[in-house]
Amino acid sequence: MASKLTPTHNLKEAEELALSLSEALSSGNGEEAIKLCQKLSQLCVPVSVSISSQAYPQDSIRLWVGVEDGQSDSYIPVTVVVTPDMTIAQLKDKISHDFGFHPSLQRWVIGKRLAQDQDTLFSHGVRQNGDKAFLFILSAHAAHLTRQQHRLDHEQQLLEGIVGSIESMQLLPRGLDVSGNEKTVPPPETQHTPTPAPPLPPKCPNATKPPVPKKPQIGWACAMCTFVNKPTRPGCEICAGERPEDYRVPDIYKPDQQEAHRIEQEQLATLQYKQAQQEERERNYLHLLATEEQNLISNITEIDCPICFSALQPGEGIVLRECLHTFCRECLKGTIVNSQDAEVSCPDSCESKLLDREIKALLTEEEHQRFLELRLSIAESRSEHSFHCQTPNCRGWCIYEDEVNEFHCELCDEINCILCRAIHSGMNCKDYQDDLRIRAENDQAAQQTKQMLESLLQNGEAMKCPRCDIIVQKKDGCDWICCLMCKTEICWVTKQARWGPNGKGDTSGGCRCRVNHQPCHPNCQNCH
Repeated sequence: MASKLTPTHNLKEAEELALSLSEALSSGNGEEAIKLCQKLSQLCVPVSVSISSQAYPQDSIRLWVGVEDGQSDSYIPVTVVVTPDMTIAQLKDKISHDFGFHPSLQRWVIGKRLAQDQDTLFSHGVRQNGDKAFLFILSAHAAHLTRQQHRLDHEQQLLEGIVGSIESMQLLPRGLDVSGNEKTVPPPETQHTPTPAPPLPPKCPNATKPPVPKKPQIGWACAMCTFVNKPTRPGCEICAGERPEDYRVPDIYKPDQQEAHRIEQEQLATLQYKQAQQEERERNYLHLLATEEQNLISNITEIDCPICFSALQPGEGIVLRECLHTFCRECLKGTIVNSQDAEVSCPDSCESKLLDREIKALLTEEEHQRFLELRLSIAESRSEHSFHCQTPNCRGWCIYEDEVNEFHCELCDEINCILCRAIHSGMNCKDYQDDLRIRAENDQAAQQTKQMLESLLQNGEAMKCPRCDIIVQKKDGCDWICCLMCKTEICWVTKQARWGPNGKGDTSGGCRCRVNHQPCHPNCQNCH
C-alpha cells in the first residue's frame, strides 16, 4: 500500500509560508500571521510551531532535585545546573550523562505534576535558583530495560553527539583555505619533480593477535540501576538496592582504606545499636515488673478521655491493661456499674475486657459485692443445666450432671431432688408424687408444683415410668435413662422399657432398637 505523499510544489510553498509566518509572529504582525495561517492550512501540510530558545531567560539555574527509588525510605538531595528553556527530555539526557540513570528509568514530578518529555522547565515554573523538583528512579525490571538495550542507547547517544559536532563544523569548498581564500599553487617551473618512494618491504604473513582477556569484574552489579558496587557493600551506593542473595565476597578481595573505614564504622554502629537495644529491654522489663504489682496503671502523658472529653493530666487517667486505652476514673466506674454483662467490655468499642483486679480497684466494697451477685445471676441464667435451690429466698444454685439427681445446698443445708424439682426429705420420689396429688386439692403450693410436673409431661421434658408410673426426666446425654424407684431401663424416645421381663436381650419390652440393625426411632440417640 503506497503512502500518500505531499506534492513537491506544495512543500516548497509551505516552507516559504512557514518562514514568513515565523517572521510575522516574531514581529507581532497579527493580520499578516492570520493570512499566512489560512494559506498554510489549505496546503494540508504537517506543521510544528515552537518557541525559540532565545525567548527564554539565558541565565543558568541551580535546580534542587530530590532523588528517590522504590527501595528508599527517604530522598537524596542533588543540585543540577539547568536553563529554563530545557525540555524534560533534555533534562533526562543530562541526568543520564552525569549520573548514569537511563532516561526510561526517570520519572520527573515538578509542582505536583508528572512532567512530560516535550514540556519545558519554564512551563513548570522553574525560573530561579532554588526551585525544587522530584526525580523517582524506576527499577530496570519495572522499566523493561536490559543491559543490551542500555548499551545500544548509549552508543546511539554517542553517534548523535558525533553527528551534531560534524553538522556544527564549517565545511569549505575544495580549493579554499580556512580563511576562505583560494589556495596558491606554485608555478610549474617552481614545482619539483616528486622523488619516487622507496619500494616497500615484503609483507609478512598476518599473525593472529591473541585475544585480550576480559578484566574480571570486582564487585556486584545492582539489578535496579546496574551500578557496580564494591564487594563488601550491603546495598547499592546509588539507589540503595539490595545486594544479590547469592553473591559472596571473594576471599582474595582486600578492601581499600576508605572501604575498611566504612566497614569499621558499620560494625561499631551495629555494636552500639545492640547495646542500646539491650539497655532498653532491661528498662522495659523493670518497668513491667513495677506495673505488674499495681492494680491500676495511670497515664504518663496528657490525654483527653474519649467518653467525657475531659483533659487528663499525667496520673489522672486509667490505662487498661488489655488494650492500652485511657479513660478517666469516673467514666470507667460508671461503665462497670451500668454493665448488664458478666464481662465488662472496653468503652472504646474494642474486643478487650476489663480485668477483675481493675474492676475491684475501681469499685467500693459494696459496689463490688453487687457486681459479683450480678455475675452469679447472669451465669445461672445462661447455663443450660442449672438448678436453683427450692428453699424460698435462697441464692444457692448448681450446674448438674446426668448421673447426679440430688443437690445439697450449702447455703440452706437442704437436699433438693433435681428430678422432682422439689425438697422432699424423708420421702422417695414416688411417695412425694403420691402425696403431691393428695395435697394439691387443698394446698395451693402443691397444686402449682403438680401443674409444673404436668407441664413437663405435656412439653415432652418428662415422662412416666412404664412400670412404676413415677415421673422421670432426662437431664442430659443419650436416650438411655433409668428409673430411680424400680430401676427399669427406659428408652427416652419410644417411652418404653429397653428390655422385656427376661432382662437384657429380651426385645419384648417395647423398644426394639438395633433389631435387624435398625434404630427404634428416627430420632434415637444411642438408647442401647
